[in-house]
Amino acid sequence: SSQTTSTCKMPDAPYTILSHNRVGGGHYYRVSHPSASTKTSMTFGLFVPSRFASNVGDAASKENAPVMFWLSGLTCDDTNFAMKAGPRAFGAAEREGIVIVMPDTSPRGEGVANVDSYDLGIGAGFYINATSEPYSTHYQMYSYITEELPALLESQFSIGKEGLRSISGHSMGGHGALTIGLKNPSGWASVSAFSPICNPTACPWGDKAFQAYLGNVQAGEAYDATALLSDMSEATAYDDILIDQGSDDEFLEKKQLLPTNLVEAAKKCGQNVTLNMREGFDHSYYFIASFIEDHVAFHGKRLKAKEAELLAAACALGDVSATTGKPIQCKAMVARGPKQPLVCETITVDPPQAGEVRVKVVANALCHTDIYTLDGHDPEGLFPCILGHEAGCVVESVGSGVLSVKPGDHVIPCYTPQCAQPSCIFCQSPKTNLCPKIRSTQGQGIMPDGTVRFKDAEGKPIYHFMGCSTMCEYTVLAEISCAKISKQLPLEKACLFGCGVATGLGAVWNTCEVEPNSSVAVFGLGAVGLAVIQGAKMAGASRIIAVDINEAKFPAAVALGATDCVDSSKLDKPVQAHLVGMTQWGVDYTFDCTGNVAVMRAALECAHRGWGTSCVIGVAASGHEISTRPFQLVTGRTWKGTAFGGFKSRRDVPKLVDRCVDGTLPVDHFITHRFDGVECTNDAIHALHGGSCLRAVVRY
Repeated sequence: SSQTTSTCKMPDAPYTILSHNRVGGGHYYRVSHPSASTKTSMTFGLFVPSRFASNVGDAASKENAPVMFWLSGLTCDDTNFAMKAGPRAFGAAEREGIVIVMPDTSPRGEGVANVDSYDLGIGAGFYINATSEPYSTHYQMYSYITEELPALLESQFSIGKEGLRSISGHSMGGHGALTIGLKNPSGWASVSAFSPICNPTACPWGDKAFQAYLGNVQAGEAYDATALLSDMSEATAYDDILIDQGSDDEFLEKKQLLPTNLVEAAKKCGQNVTLNMREGFDHSYYFIASFIEDHVAFHGKRLKAKEAELLAAACALGDVSATTGKPIQCKAMVARGPKQPLVCETITVDPPQAGEVRVKVVANALCHTDIYTLDGHDPEGLFPCILGHEAGCVVESVGSGVLSVKPGDHVIPCYTPQCAQPSCIFCQSPKTNLCPKIRSTQGQGIMPDGTVRFKDAEGKPIYHFMGCSTMCEYTVLAEISCAKISKQLPLEKACLFGCGVATGLGAVWNTCEVEPNSSVAVFGLGAVGLAVIQGAKMAGASRIIAVDINEAKFPAAVALGATDCVDSSKLDKPVQAHLVGMTQWGVDYTFDCTGNVAVMRAALECAHRGWGTSCVIGVAASGHEISTRPFQLVTGRTWKGTAFGGFKSRRDVPKLVDRCVDGTLPVDHFITHRFDGVECTNDAIHALHGGSCLRAVVRY
């Protein structure tokens, strides 16, 4: 692991990063900040999975990260959980894509009241707001956990916004998790606990703490999970509360924990509580480490459901009756001519005709194909047009005869359609995904009926692009170009499966069918090239050689699975000769992701003698031709190309999205830049030209 120290001063909530360690794929931080609640400096631990690595830092745009709060028990501080259960907990959190925050158990420092006792004072704050002196000045842990710390995480790290947080804890921390969750059911997605103090007003620990902090035990009923449930006439919004308890816990025998009291109170109000009695386990962190992965998965499932709920609300179009069947005026970035900046204009989008779908574009990712056309290299490029083809959308209305999607559905426009008709030999063949149903009109910038759906302010037509035209707040698609997807994936991520990422993955899995233990070489480390590397790693390739002329791209390639990196600009021989020398006979599978015909030739000529396959993915400029000596093919090499990675769009894109939702196909690393508003598309283009951008996503 690496460790660094830095100080960050933020408006309204200064904080200091005390330390930073890499842990598996994620990052563990210790963070301190001045607390208004406790009037002391407070320290918390923070595990951030790789998906949200940029949330800690100066990134201009940070994604809302789901978080699990972990509250530790008596005598602990912010480090105990991380050191003793962290390896398992952090690995599970990386898989689930959730942050874990680990606050201290009490205020500390000069002037903080304390006694010589493990169960009162420092290290034993009981997650309440003390009202009795000398504790009332600093011991305001309930406010700290429920208000101040969440506010800091939201404002400075974009963690846990809109209630995207869960809570768990152990012993005293389990008591805190239960009471905080029950008192604030709208603020948490889920609650769990290990060996919690379930009925503190009826046990020695609680009696001592409430007498000291609140003046009497009865006042502690406001912080007693069993008492809170007893006062409820109906269940909370939690579908379940998960509790794990060791059967050999010494404090269970001493009547400190009283889990059965909680279960009985829950039954009376109809609240579902799952109490797992774990045979032979005690009260220690060995017990926590044994089952913490179950709890992280428990919270991960419910946080995903909460996230899906938030996403559905954010993308909901509301009542579309006012626009159905009528033209819509909206903003679009219009390409008026080659090599000209896009122009933000108010245009009219006509209603969908038979077999068509009108969608609201929520997010659009820039692809180099858009720039290729804008720069005048596309022989089918027509102007004026609306570019864009890698987007996530919500269906606004449908034309007659449309059955596969309905208003409110989430879809990805696919430039490679799939009519799926029995009479289509291309759709019915497992050998290709190149459905020609609307190819002729799509190439002419028009809809299948030969007309357009876009008009500028003067009523003049604007051409469509690749059957998508997603640099517009609304667009019209052929039904056979709409892949209906799960609503559980944010559309700003889902859009990546509309072109580049899907193409790279499919080139490996479908076009070349790379086998385990194969060797792979990838030329060009943009988003498509990195997707090839990711796909090759997932396919089990044992050696993956990344080739580029920009060494700054190598770390990302290595992170995704590259075993070797080659800067071809620094070689004293042709790159194909260098790669053959590295491998003796060449590479089993090579992929060109550059669109450069010279690189395409190099990729073929370093393919393995006798069986090597080279796949062309990059699109070359108009008029360029590929060449090689026929001997290269005679000696067993295969040269092939791919379009959209061989995926049949409407069938396969939803499956890719599902894999992303379940965590087996992450794509967050491709999004390096985010912009808000269709009018920022030129800024996104500038970022794409900058060299460090993989995908710039514009959110409308």
